[in-house]
Amino acid sequence: MHLEQGKPFPSLGGTTTKGKTLNIPDDLRGKWAVLLFYRGHW
Repeated sequence: MHLEQGKPFPSLGGTTTKGKTLNIPDDLRGKWAVLLFYRGHW
């Protein structure tokens, strides 16, 4: 997936390390955030 400047972030869902559901970007709207994606072991 390629993000382009000025385009909205696509909707993503996932589970946090504490077991809560996180819906991005809705749950982060209006906040600063850093997202790290661990792709697992090669």
